[in-house]
Amino acid sequence: MHSTFVSAVVLLLLVADPLGNIPIFVAALRGVPPARKPAVILRECLIAFAILLAFMLMGNTFLDVLGLTGVSLQIGGGVILFLIALRMVFPVPEGIFGTSPGGEPFIVPLAIPALAGPSALGTVLLLVSRDPARLLEWIAALTVAMLISAGVLVFSERLQKWFGERALIAVERLMGLVLTAISVEMILKGVRTFILELPRP
Repeated sequence: MHSTFVSAVVLLLLVADPLGNIPIFVAALRGVPPARKPAVILRECLIAFAILLAFMLMGNTFLDVLGLTGVSLQIGGGVILFLIALRMVFPVPEGIFGTSPGGEPFIVPLAIPALAGPSALGTVLLLVSRDPARLLEWIAALTVAMLISAGVLVFSERLQKWFGERALIAVERLMGLVLTAISVEMILKGVRTFILELPRP
């Protein structure tokens, strides 16, 4: 699957899942004063962006230190995306990433793992490892995706009231189906590349 700027933005939005995270953000921020909520949301989005950007910039070094190949990362990332997609299509009571006790959240669970979870971290590493020469393009895609996510989440309570819980669940399941197809394509391409790289007898 050849990644373009638009497809990278879409993929990053799918793994960040701002619409699916609306119930998590609303629940986690229930004890926070209304005037304080936008600042907390923007702070958590900024933290998530910084973490993802750090992984993006140090992606190749990270792979080299651990002795990982792009193929293993692609297959592993595809598996993680597939598991996340299954939880989007078949929701569990605690949500995709789980919830935490009340009070003002800091880093966990909103920045990590709701926005910068394993699937998002694996995705940014995968983008850079597949085409390091387009690093600036991937950074721009990450920036756009996080700005959209922040915009959605700042209005999370209003969106939940406007669309209703059932509509948000329907959208999340549709996104889960799309993410399932993307994850399967990633796994198949990784397996195909691995087979082609096997030494010939």
